[in-house]
Amino acid sequence: MYMAFATAPDVAAEIGRWLSYLGAEKRMSPKTLDAYRRDVAQFLAFLTAHLGKPPSLKALAKLSPADVRAFLAARRAEGAGNRSLMRQLAGARSFARFLERNGKGKVGALSAVRTPKIPRSLPKPLTASSARAVTDADMRAGEARDQWVLARDAAVMALLYGCGLRISEALSLKRRDFNGAPDTLTVTGKGNKTRMVPLLPQVAKLAADYVALCPYDLPANGPLFVGARGGSLSPRIVQLAMERLRGALGLPDTATPHALRHSFATHLLAGGGDLRAIQELLGHASLSTTQIYTAVDAERLLDVYVNTHPRA
Repeated sequence: MYMAFATAPDVAAEIGRWLSYLGAEKRMSPKTLDAYRRDVAQFLAFLTAHLGKPPSLKALAKLSPADVRAFLAARRAEGAGNRSLMRQLAGARSFARFLERNGKGKVGALSAVRTPKIPRSLPKPLTASSARAVTDADMRAGEARDQWVLARDAAVMALLYGCGLRISEALSLKRRDFNGAPDTLTVTGKGNKTRMVPLLPQVAKLAADYVALCPYDLPANGPLFVGARGGSLSPRIVQLAMERLRGALGLPDTATPHALRHSFATHLLAGGGDLRAIQELLGHASLSTTQIYTAVDAERLLDVYVNTHPRA
């Protein structure tokens, strides 16, 4: 790994400005900023070893496609896969675009190299009956766990399937979000972007049942969902709950908490939902991300045709 290196002063200054721009203007999360910082640092560290000295802005502008391919080859030799290489190229290209927009030179070599291909796997949603069963607290009634814990897990699962939330979005909800009888939720998603999603009465009831049973005080500004000791609920606990439900319901390993979000989108689309509306409900920045569900639904329809048509 090429991580210990000295950065040219002009490049270091621009990296600081670039990261500030991504955080302030693009509203990227701290974790995303850290990932971008690491990826560009690794690229620059390789160039330091490759060129014999830390590259300046002028040296970056003079890079050739062969230099970029040498970096990719070195990362492959270290065991990096196509997904990691694609992410690192994306980070380096983002920095290069920032430099060009601000008149600091064009790093044309990065755009001249083809991005590694990644096979796009389709989401694997649950059936509607299985998704509903996962949100039923009685499905785990035989477990030696407190009733409030079972009610909590059912409420979280219901939010993932009934509202299409990510785990992080469900666990970031505050107690005040459920004061009264709300019919919508304001959710904070990736990049601190907020969106409003409908709250089904069945989902609201499961959340209310959990609140009524929870033995801990739930202050208005505190987390809605808490763990066994009263602290914030960990995503891993939700994943373990789903593993137990998979065993009880005989579901495949692909039945994860995130698969409930996929199920939400797929079932809406199968029921005639508008793709743009589903994009808004999921909080996708791009419609192309949501369009993957059209392939899922087409695959399901093809399966029905093959299995049921007399001439198939």
